[in-house]
Amino acid sequence: MRKSSYFFSYLLTGVFLLSAVFIHAAFERNARAGELREQAKLVRELELTDLCLFTEARYTRHPSQADLHSPFQDHPLSMEHFPSGSMLPPQRRNAENTNHVD
Repeated sequence: MRKSSYFFSYLLTGVFLLSAVFIHAAFERNARAGELREQAKLVRELELTDLCLFTEARYTRHPSQADLHSPFQDHPLSMEHFPSGSMLPPQRRNAENTNHVD
């Protein structure tokens, strides 16, 4: 057998396995739709906050609830000393989120 035949059989196997993963995910999503609705209802009733992504610093636990200056709470020129701070992009400032007096 030629090397290209091995490659195409490997490629075909990979495509088959990838499609099997997506088909399995679709079946699981449909099977667990009721459970997901119950969990969403529980989150609404208990008024839970965002998902806690990291456990290190308060500004990486809940990025939507952190202020813009919390990474620099020790000193404005201090270096980032938590690894998770380098994984999160900085928050974008919106015109409606600025709290300045004109």
